[in-house]
Amino acid sequence: MSFYKFLVFIHIFSAIIGMGPGLLMTFVVIQSKPNNMTELRTAFKIRNSLHILTMIGGTMLLISGLWMGFLNIYWFTQGWYVTSLILFLIALSFGPFLLKPRSAPIKQILNDYQGEDIPKEYYYYSKKLFNVEHVENLIFIIIIALMILKPF
Repeated sequence: MSFYKFLVFIHIFSAIIGMGPGLLMTFVVIQSKPNNMTELRTAFKIRNSLHILTMIGGTMLLISGLWMGFLNIYWFTQGWYVTSLILFLIALSFGPFLLKPRSAPIKQILNDYQGEDIPKEYYYYSKKLFNVEHVENLIFIIIIALMILKPF
């Protein structure tokens, strides 16, 4: 196996590890339909475990994608590659600038709230968080389509 084919393997494997769980993180909480704080905390623990895979896979995606680009320098002149890279960096910036501020109040509720009824504030904050995550997921789907189709 050539080094380039090895990088392609790593890149595809990283997409599975990173993108798969990343696309499901929101739905773990939404689809589990927690009825109380214990179930909600459990759903968020599962979600956090998936987030670790997303971070590892995403890092491997960026490194392997850039490495393949440096091996095929003409890719930096290809619209599909440059657009994918820009979209990936935009999605990456969602973490500190959009997701962290929206997840902080939820973490506070999960850590501090006493009782089993899910407080109404949770629904307000989770809607804001999940809407941003849906936009981020759409960006990742666009990136995957660009990688497969290479339309321009």
